Amino acid sequence: MDATKLRELNLEELQEKYRQYKEELFNLRFQNAVGQLKNTSRIRDVRKIIARVLTVAGEKSRAMEGSAARR
Repeated sequence: MDATKLRELNLEELQEKYRQYKEELFNLRFQNAVGQLKNTSRIRDVRKIIARVLTVAGEKSRAMEGSAARR
């Protein structure tokens, strides 16, 4: 998922995406530990997606704080 699509989501939806990807990352790491994971690059991809989600969520929260401070 790219950042432009993430920016279209609201903060609650971003938090839900974060929770989903963290759960997927946990499952991928577990599968990797027991030797069942065939596509190990997916772990790296999910970590990067999580970073994007957190970045966009931070941008949105700072923007909300900034607009509240300007009032």
